[in-house]
Amino acid sequence: MDEQKDDQIGQDDSTHNSEKKQSLTACLLCAAFFGSLGSSFLYGYNLSVVNAPALYIKAFYNKTWIERYGEPISAETVTLLWSVTVSIFSIGGLFGALSATLIIKVLGRKGTLLLNNSFAVIAAVLLSLGEMSRSFEMLIIGRLIMGVDSGIALSALPMYLGEISPKHFRGMIGQFNSILICLGVFTGQVLGMPELLGQESTWIYLFSFLALPAMLQLCVLPFLPESPRYLLMERRDEAGAEKAFQRFLGKKDVSQELEEVHMEARAQDKLHTVSVLQLLKSPAVRWQLITVIVTMACYQLCGLNAIWYYTNGILREAGFTESILPYITLSTGAIETLAAIISGLVIERIGRKPLLIFGFFSMAVFFSLLTVFLNFQDRVSWMPYLSYVCILAVIASFCSGPGGIPFILTGELFEQSYRPAAFMIAGTVNWLSNFAVGLLFPFIQETLQSFSFLVFVAVCILGSIYLYVVLPETKNKTFMDISQSFAKINKMPIPSPGQEMELVLSINSDMNGKAQDATKMQTSL
Repeated sequence: MDEQKDDQIGQDDSTHNSEKKQSLTACLLCAAFFGSLGSSFLYGYNLSVVNAPALYIKAFYNKTWIERYGEPISAETVTLLWSVTVSIFSIGGLFGALSATLIIKVLGRKGTLLLNNSFAVIAAVLLSLGEMSRSFEMLIIGRLIMGVDSGIALSALPMYLGEISPKHFRGMIGQFNSILICLGVFTGQVLGMPELLGQESTWIYLFSFLALPAMLQLCVLPFLPESPRYLLMERRDEAGAEKAFQRFLGKKDVSQELEEVHMEARAQDKLHTVSVLQLLKSPAVRWQLITVIVTMACYQLCGLNAIWYYTNGILREAGFTESILPYITLSTGAIETLAAIISGLVIERIGRKPLLIFGFFSMAVFFSLLTVFLNFQDRVSWMPYLSYVCILAVIASFCSGPGGIPFILTGELFEQSYRPAAFMIAGTVNWLSNFAVGLLFPFIQETLQSFSFLVFVAVCILGSIYLYVVLPETKNKTFMDISQSFAKINKMPIPSPGQEMELVLSINSDMNGKAQDATKMQTSL
């Protein structure tokens, strides 16, 4: 028994050394990039693409109304139609998040991403043909379907990226989700410039562009492997999981990775996928669930959406002229993308927890400064420029951690059987919080004026305190290790080293037994 333990320790040391030598493979990078391109990129693009053609879309509503009813549309009606056009994206996102678990269970992670492209293509067709058909209903339905696409994508993509990545690259690969969201926002701002597609005769092509990333994903993703964890634990396809691991990791011997997944399967109470109700009732994951809800709520309620939705109004109040507003907005998208890329490069060195706390706390500081500067902008001529710097700093702080890590954590804090239900709950909180900010912030701004951002200061500080106290670091940990980090706070028994060793040895003996059976079969043949 002692010799077996020594052998196991030696294997662990060699595995640890091989992990450090292992590098990113082209297959893993392609899966991360093209998976994100047809998913999170489209989500980010749709956040910004409606800003540039807003006046032309409202004019189209008025023209269509006159053709139908013989009179101009009232100001209240056009405001209502525009508000529905913008906000129905969040409603579609909620529907998508609620339906993602069922689709993922049936089609898997990669299959769900591939199916999801059909929603993007249908939405692109409706949005592109709405003006030609003189139907503003087609624009509204197209935005709804695009919201469904985004809701499914923000559940399936982080799950896929987390399950295909080695633990020492999981944060970096997971940040592709955030980077492509930011790149999508930036692309929408660039294409919406008056010099490009932000004109009355070309604004419909802004929506036609939606089909391009979806088609690129459809051309590449079918040739990349499915999540090996999904294949092994849910489909019981060990041969398929082995091939997937080999392609993603770029090596033939993936026995250690297969053993880790087998160990996770043995340790789970439920090998089948649990429902949302079962997840809510389970004491074993209570604080993981609370942590994901708090983190995802802070992701939306920290105030960045208020910055995006009302950037132009804030900049006008800060004293910038109308002619340069599009270019200033463009710089905010560039800063967002740059901060997300830097975060992806350093996340494996710094860790998830420090980046999250730093991001939320920095946002609280810069929102406080922004409040001060906005209150003194009428007295000092150069104060509007400081307000603009604070806006950039808030965006950079958000993208340094809170912009992508909540999605990574949702995949890391839960083991395989709980993960789909956890993403449904996280997605529901995400989209409801998004809708709440868009609905309530105008009233908060009207009531509190320049002090309205203090609400977000409170949210960021409270979120930072909670994460500091409750969240363990997940960097370079297996999913089992992360679950055991919550065992004490969940008041669950922690396996002793002896029990863990017995579990490892039992798995090894099972695998050796299978190998011996295979040898006997070959001999008999």
